[in-house]
Amino acid sequence: MTGTSLDHAARLDALETHFAHQDRLIAELNDVITTQWRKIDALERQIARMRDEVQTLGPPRDGVEPPPPHY
Repeated sequence: MTGTSLDHAARLDALETHFAHQDRLIAELNDVITTQWRKIDALERQIARMRDEVQTLGPPRDGVEPPPPHY
């Protein structure tokens, strides 16, 4: 092999190594995003359940609340 061929082979090896690291990083980031999405989805469902519970606890607050009684 000539010097140029060795240089091209070394550059190709470096690119393949860089690509492999990027591929692994993308897979890890995808796992993180998937986990976060599941947590967000679970939290949204929990908030909806809690909102429903709070709404069933007392009278609806559609109008203006009456002023508190004075002593």
